[in-house]
Amino acid sequence: MKANHSTEERFLLLGFSDWPSVQPVLFALVLLCYLLTLTGNSALVLLAVRDPRLHTPMYYFLCHLALVDAGFTTSVVPPLLTNLHGPALWLPRGGCMAQLCASLALGSAECVLLAVMALDRAVAVCRPLRYAGLASPRLCRALAGSSWLGGLTNSAAQTALLAARPLCAPLQLDHFICELPALLKLACGGGRDTIERQMFAARVVILLVPSSVILASYGAVGRAVWRMRSSGGRRKAVGTCGSHLTAVCLFYGSAIYTYLQPTDSYNQGRGKFVSLFYTVVTPALNPLIYTLRNKEVKGAARRLLGSLGRGQARQ
Repeated sequence: MKANHSTEERFLLLGFSDWPSVQPVLFALVLLCYLLTLTGNSALVLLAVRDPRLHTPMYYFLCHLALVDAGFTTSVVPPLLTNLHGPALWLPRGGCMAQLCASLALGSAECVLLAVMALDRAVAVCRPLRYAGLASPRLCRALAGSSWLGGLTNSAAQTALLAARPLCAPLQLDHFICELPALLKLACGGGRDTIERQMFAARVVILLVPSSVILASYGAVGRAVWRMRSSGGRRKAVGTCGSHLTAVCLFYGSAIYTYLQPTDSYNQGRGKFVSLFYTVVTPALNPLIYTLRNKEVKGAARRLLGSLGRGQARQ
């Protein structure tokens, strides 16, 4: 293979063209998940903003998670639907790098934000009497801003490192998006191992540091729940943490599988199905995970629908 330095170079994304019989089913599934993601996350943000009873740190962070999920999926789904509806997709280098940068920034922000939410839940369960003072609005804004900034920083660093590398022709990806592990398999030229080690270290930081915070937070929650004498208190603690822990397992399981593999052992054919899960399916499930057993959100939805019904009755 030869290194391709052309400014007009384009990437061929094969997507699921090697599974032609599955493409119509995948198109319907991806479109359904995308509509659920936009609808569910928009409704969650609307309820949290409009209902004063949801003006708490938990729902503040949940709003940010909803925005991240909607943006994350939007960076992936439109070209994926185009690919599933027609032949393999050609993307110019600039478009490929833009998609990589956006998806990396939003995915990294979600990693940090899930850790922040775990920390918030740990404080709520372990320090309930001091929670209002510890989780001040100013601190919540700072933590949410740090999540976005951390995602942008990680994305800018990794995209810049990759953009500086020569890529070997043919620029063909057995994938539906310009994802980092798939693009790294095309890298060639001197210093490749050094760059890959630097990028791998960045991925370890953005995935393992937040996951360590999550493990420590839920370790503290587990000890606090174990010491509780009230069964009602235990149920409430498990209820507030269970939905978040489910979302963490779904997202981190597939993300760690994708990004913490050595480049040489990364299988693009298998990797694209794992990526489909955490970029399309998980963001659609998150609103359901956080609302199905949540009495506060259900109550807010009933109050909103009731106010809308009364407004129409007056007209």
